[in-house]
Amino acid sequence: MIRSFDLTLPHGVSLACRAAGAGRTRVLLLHGFPEAAFAWDEVMQRLAPQAACVAPSLRGYPGSTAPVEVSAYRARHLIADVAAAIEALGAPIDVLVAHDWGGALAWGLAAQRPELIRRLLIINSPHPATFLRELRDNPAQQVASAYMNFLCRPDAEALLAERDHARLWPFFGAASWLTPALRERYRAAWGEGLTGPLNYYRASPLKPADASGDALQTLVLPDEAVSVTVPTTVLWGERDRALLPGLLDGLERWVPALRVVRVPEASHWIVHEQPALVAEVVGSLLSEQTEQ
Repeated sequence: MIRSFDLTLPHGVSLACRAAGAGRTRVLLLHGFPEAAFAWDEVMQRLAPQAACVAPSLRGYPGSTAPVEVSAYRARHLIADVAAAIEALGAPIDVLVAHDWGGALAWGLAAQRPELIRRLLIINSPHPATFLRELRDNPAQQVASAYMNFLCRPDAEALLAERDHARLWPFFGAASWLTPALRERYRAAWGEGLTGPLNYYRASPLKPADASGDALQTLVLPDEAVSVTVPTTVLWGERDRALLPGLLDGLERWVPALRVVRVPEASHWIVHEQPALVAEVVGSLLSEQTEQ
C-alpha cells in the first residue's frame, strides 16, 4: 500500500512524498528527470516488508515547492533539501537510493554529509568528476549529452509541451514498461509545469560546452569536494543512450568503497525495466547493514 504525505522542511520547502512499509530500517529514494516520486512505487512495494521507504518529489516537481528562479535550483539548495529530509525522517538513513538527477544530489550529499547515509545506491547517475572529464574529453559523451543544452532553452517548456509532449516521450526510448496508466501519470505530472525540472539543467555547470565553452573548461572540482567515503554501489544499465559506460572509468579514485553492478541489457530506465533487480540490490544492502 502506497501512502502520500507532505514533508515540510525547516527552511520552508515542502516535498510531496510517497511511502510504503514500516519499521526502524529506512530507505530514501530520489527520482530524476522527467519523473516524480511515483517512479519508485513498484520498488517500494517490493521493499515494504523489509523497510520504511520514502520517495519525495524533489523541489520543482509536482506537489513540492517549486520556485521559478533558476538560482533556487543550484546544487547547494537541492542538497540541503535532501539533507533536511533525512534529518526529519530520522538520520542516518540506512540506504539512499538515487537515479539520474536524484543521483547528482546523492553524490553531493554523500561527499558533504556522509554521516547522514549508511549505504548509497546510485542508479545511472554520473559522479561529477567523471562527468566533467567525459564532457570535456569524450566526443561521444558530448554528443550523447547534447540534449541538455536544448533543455536549457528559454522556450523549452513550450516546445516540450507541444502535441501532447511529443518531444518528451522519446526520452524513454522503446519503453515497453510504459503502460497506459503510467503514461497518464506522466502526462498529469508534466501538465503541472516543467519549469522546475528544467531549471535543474539551467542551474548546473555540468553540461556540454556552449559556443564559448568557458564555463565547462574553467570548472574545477577539487577531489576533497567530491570524494565519497560512504560504502557505495553503482547499478548501471549499459544501454543508457545519454550516459555512456565510460562514466564509470576511474570512479574508484573518488569512491574508494565502491561496487559496480553492470546490467548489459538494461537502459537508463532500469528502475522501470527491472524493479525486482533494483529491490533485490537494495535488500542486499539492507542485509549488509543489519549484519554489521
